[in-house]
Amino acid sequence: MNASELAIILADHARWLADPELGDRAVLRGASLRGADLRWADLRGADLKLADLQGASFEGANLRGASFERANLRGSSLRWADLQGASLEGADLLWADLRGAVLHDAL
Repeated sequence: MNASELAIILADHARWLADPELGDRAVLRGASLRGADLRWADLRGADLKLADLQGASFEGANLRGASFERANLRGSSLRWADLQGASLEGADLLWADLRGAVLHDAL
């Protein structure tokens, strides 16, 4: 997935967060986002199951309730990210940087 496609999905997700009738939830299931810059992104409730997020930066991102089941998060930066209620079941977090991340109620 290229940067412009991702930008469209993120903008549509922002509209969905404001009013579900105006946009669509970000469904990035199985997407290849290696090394993506998602710092400070608002991806609350996004579907990132099975996504390849190796080396991606989620610093300061709002990831509350997002689904990362079996996603590849190897070496990604989740510093200061809010992962409250996120589903991380089966996610590969080897070498991921979780310093300062909020993991309350994450599974």
